[in-house]
Amino acid sequence: MKKNSFFVFGLMTLMASSFCRADVTPPTKPEPTQLATAIFAGGCFWCVESDFEKLAGVTEAESGYTGGHLTNPTYEQVSRGSTGHAEAVRVLYEPSKVSYEQLLDYFWHHIDPTVKDQQFCDVGHQYRSAIFYLNENQKKAAESSKAALERSGRFAKIYTELVPATAFYLAEEYHQGYYKKNPIRYKYYRHSCGRDARVSEVWGTQH
Repeated sequence: MKKNSFFVFGLMTLMASSFCRADVTPPTKPEPTQLATAIFAGGCFWCVESDFEKLAGVTEAESGYTGGHLTNPTYEQVSRGSTGHAEAVRVLYEPSKVSYEQLLDYFWHHIDPTVKDQQFCDVGHQYRSAIFYLNENQKKAAESSKAALERSGRFAKIYTELVPATAFYLAEEYHQGYYKKNPIRYKYYRHSCGRDARVSEVWGTQH
């Protein structure tokens, strides 16, 4: 009797454990988000970074230097205007949520394309406005976007450059997210520089 009892008990235990295992569904891992990159220069990178991080679909904007001839430039070197670099922002975004064309439109509406080597109160080649395209598709989209603006007749001349991307050097850590780290100083700078007032004057909208 003990042998039969042990056999029945063992069989029931095995069936129960198999049943439990069959009910356990391993958690599925979410698909990794596919990100794309875009690079823009529109004067002070604190402001450009802040503007882009407000746009839905953008996961991060990083301040840096690009378009020049010096390797690993510092803020002081770029500010002197001798390196050829522009203060720029590298935008990481989700193409499923925002397209490159939408980024271009957003960029235009947050700069003043009517001035050369200047954006608002910041003057010099390092503060030029530019679109640094990373591939042929971005180049075509940028050219089409600029051509549409020129055809609109809104501006007598557009000085924003369209140029191929070169090495992008991250700016010093204290520049990253400056508008969040130093909100009072940032707001004072942005207001005193007249950025929003000029953008509203150029585009006829509030930002």
